[in-house]
Amino acid sequence: MRTLSLLTAAAAVALSGPVLAQSVAPPTPAAPPAAPTPAEPAAPGPDSSGEAALEASAEVFKGRIEAMADDMRTAVTAADGDRARAAADLDAIVARYQPEVDAFASDVETFITAQAAVAPEAERAGMAAGATAAATQIRALPMMIRAQAEAAPAPAPPATPQ
Repeated sequence: MRTLSLLTAAAAVALSGPVLAQSVAPPTPAAPPAAPTPAEPAAPGPDSSGEAALEASAEVFKGRIEAMADDMRTAVTAADGDRARAAADLDAIVARYQPEVDAFASDVETFITAQAAVAPEAERAGMAAGATAAATQIRALPMMIRAQAEAAPAPAPPATPQ
């Protein structure tokens, strides 16, 4: 299933260390897929429009996760070694982003579950387990990124001329 691999790739990018180090511009919403013209029929398959919508949503979600990671990195840096302040700021950031994360996880789980309902019988159990695992992994992203932000080395102070 192509969507599941896209989501896995997005999660891997979100979990990688470089996300915390990069500067992220505000995410721009993905353009909705263009409606097919009469000369251009829709792609075959019952999941094509749902899959396209989920892929667009995944791109927006990836941007939001990158923004969250940037917010966390900034909060840790601004705390200047004050662990209590950093923890409080990180708690607030997680609370701000978690509803979006939960909503996307539910969308992914719903999509995969719907695909499982029309899949061959032999694939259904694996898809159901995959839906649950994907949603669980997505919901855990804020805390995993928070742990990375807390573990990141503090930036070195600027060198003073002697």
